[in-house]
Amino acid sequence: MFARLRSDIQCILDRDPAARSTWEVITCYPGLHAIWLHRPAHWCWTHGFKWLGRFISHCGRWLTGIEIHPGAKVGERVFFDHAMGVVVGETAEIGDGCTIYQGVTLGGTSLYKGTKRHPTLGKDVVVSAGAKVLGGFEVGDGAKIGSNAVVIKPVPAGATAVGIPARIIPSKEGQSADVTEPHAPKFSAYGITQEDDPLSQAMRGLINNASSQEHQIALLWQAIEKLSECVKKGDCVPDDAALKEQFEAGKLNDLVGK
Repeated sequence: MFARLRSDIQCILDRDPAARSTWEVITCYPGLHAIWLHRPAHWCWTHGFKWLGRFISHCGRWLTGIEIHPGAKVGERVFFDHAMGVVVGETAEIGDGCTIYQGVTLGGTSLYKGTKRHPTLGKDVVVSAGAKVLGGFEVGDGAKIGSNAVVIKPVPAGATAVGIPARIIPSKEGQSADVTEPHAPKFSAYGITQEDDPLSQAMRGLINNASSQEHQIALLWQAIEKLSECVKKGDCVPDDAALKEQFEAGKLNDLVGK
């Protein structure tokens, strides 16, 4: 038991640069208090003391601002960072080493009792501030959920989910698409990604393709114009033919954003 308590404290010291001492973590981190209160609540729930489990959970919500249903399963070294307003549903499962920030909801979309209504987070998952993970699906090991994302479908291991509804940025060469340096620790605060949003990538592809087509059409009309000079019967180029490129790909890319 004491080894697990030390592990709870150490994971905070490892992941939060603002944590200066063990005593500060023990006394000033509501995420740690929420974990410690959830364990007796979960024990009561699984041993038939349903009301007592809910009451301990309710007290934990009042004291910490973090609502974890006593039926939820929480692994080891889980860190609720800041975490005010976090809601974890009854059938949710949080794997070892996960980090969950403020305003996160691990919610359900089904009203049927006795079914798996809430998500399962694998190991070392980062769920960023304001994200909503809704449904009884799985988020793979090492995945990252971007801030304010609304995730309604499974996320593969190592991938990053961003947007509303969330779109998946797949991992590259087995590594998650984050800003962590190659030799730095794997943990990435807030699940920040340096990759473009998939929707932005698709828009850029369409813009570049349209720009290429505009260029080819201009070349065709220029070729026709040269050929028409050899025709004695007159000009065969229509008056409205675009002999110069007018597609502003650079401007549209700037509007899409980086």
